[in-house]
Amino acid sequence: MNSIMHKLRFVFFLTVFSILLAGCTNDNLVDTNQAMPENNWAYAKSVKATVEIKDINEPYNLYFKLRHTADYRYSNIYVIVHVKGNGLNRNNRYQYKLAKADGEWLGKGSGDLFTYNFPLLTNYRFAKPGKYQIEIEQNMRDNPLTGISDAGITVAKAQVK
Repeated sequence: MNSIMHKLRFVFFLTVFSILLAGCTNDNLVDTNQAMPENNWAYAKSVKATVEIKDINEPYNLYFKLRHTADYRYSNIYVIVHVKGNGLNRNNRYQYKLAKADGEWLGKGSGDLFTYNFPLLTNYRFAKPGKYQIEIEQNMRDNPLTGISDAGITVAKAQVK
């Protein structure tokens, strides 16, 4: 009797786990993160990712991920984003606010590390299927830019409501 109960519990646990796992869908096609040596982001250390787009009717969201330490000296950051592939050559400069006027960081904090997830392109539709290269470079005056822990790129299917 005890052996049967253990088997039933195991089957029940396995079934619940499978249902929960199936319900956790991740629409990220790319999710990269690149650590910066000694918390210094140099011009030459751009963040890169390649994404394969199969469905041009599907809208996508592209995000810039950033983590910095409390040693970061500025209240903002400038980056240049390059999206290339299949005849597309798109270059944009973005500025993101990192702190309030009083110096309070806007990112989610954990100790002296602050995390941000900034939109680059939202509900963007690629014109052609294929592989696209995304590259983000820091565009501040300092080289290297001190206090940057890591940076990354996320490309996800946009949530249609």
